[in-house]
Amino acid sequence: MIFNTYWFVAFAAIVVPVYWLLQKPFLRIPFLGVACVIFHFQFAGPAGMMPVIALGLVTYLLALTRNPAACIFGIILSVAALCFYKYTHFIVVDLLGVFNPAWATAAQTSANKLLPGAPPLAMSFFAFEFVHYLFEIKRGGTPLKNPLHFLIFSLFFPSLVAGPIKRYGQFIPAMLEGATKIRADDLSEGFRRIAIGFFKKVVIADNLTLAIDHYVPQFGTLDLGVRWFVFSLIALRILMDFSGYSDIAIGLARLLGVKLPENFNWPYAALSIQEFWQRWHISLSSWIRDYVYIPLGGNRHGVVRKIINGLLAFGLCGLWHGPAWHFVIWGVYHGLGLAVCSNYSAIPKLGPWLSALLNRRPTICWISTQLFVWFGWLIFFYPLPEALRLARLLFNQ
Repeated sequence: MIFNTYWFVAFAAIVVPVYWLLQKPFLRIPFLGVACVIFHFQFAGPAGMMPVIALGLVTYLLALTRNPAACIFGIILSVAALCFYKYTHFIVVDLLGVFNPAWATAAQTSANKLLPGAPPLAMSFFAFEFVHYLFEIKRGGTPLKNPLHFLIFSLFFPSLVAGPIKRYGQFIPAMLEGATKIRADDLSEGFRRIAIGFFKKVVIADNLTLAIDHYVPQFGTLDLGVRWFVFSLIALRILMDFSGYSDIAIGLARLLGVKLPENFNWPYAALSIQEFWQRWHISLSSWIRDYVYIPLGGNRHGVVRKIINGLLAFGLCGLWHGPAWHFVIWGVYHGLGLAVCSNYSAIPKLGPWLSALLNRRPTICWISTQLFVWFGWLIFFYPLPEALRLARLLFNQ
């Protein structure tokens, strides 16, 4: 976790007060740009920065043309860069290797000569934000002419590693307002959110991780009630971990006078799968909706096409979390859940009856939603055979 390193604490302890003291926008904005570059260089290094600088420069210049074809080219380039740096091994070994192992080996050897030791820092966030930016310019949005504004949008250090995924039309006005005036409630809310985030991540999530790592290897020997308790800890751990990161990022941005969008809104209070995704990792789920699901056709071409679009969108959502099959399966699992949840009421006779029952019994909605989500976390964290084994042990003494 970058936020609890000594370097970052020292960095923030210098950058935030200096930013406050500068007061004038013409001083604050360049200073923030320099701070963002220093932060990225520290944690990404020269090898990690160069691909992002090149991709960002191309994105900035293509957007200035306001040419739809140029924007489409930039979108393809961002997706290709993400696939190359993050998913080459997955594509070559897990996809190509199934059909022709010899080709896969040769392709992997060639790719290793070009790939860095690790993907550039936050490559997924860069790619998604650049795609969003070019997509909006293609739709008629106004490009950022000031290169410093684009640089800060790209490298804004509070959200760089953990999100939320930013929208430039929201971020730039918020950044300019923060550079003009930081209010007292920005500081109080910023410190409050940072404290909550560290408590969630360091005190709760990290200790839950220790407990889970201790009990899961001996899951089959535990009493049934203890297994369900550990199962609930897995669900709680991921919420505290992800939302803790977001709280810290949002709090740090508020100390700079910038309001980032909320990323979590009590997702375990959801009464349906749709509502869960309106509350969980909101910046990611809304990005998938706006730039994958809707462009594929959304729900405009009948039920079958709607379901296929949802499965493709959530398969991508799963793959975004990491280059492994269990992430893809987790995404498809949620895509299927959403398909059932949004279409069951149309089933003759059974649908209206079930819909009326659930409307009268919100507790059933809540329990079924949470169980669906929580079983999904087993797929998210573990390879499918292990996830199925753990799920089976929840019902076998």
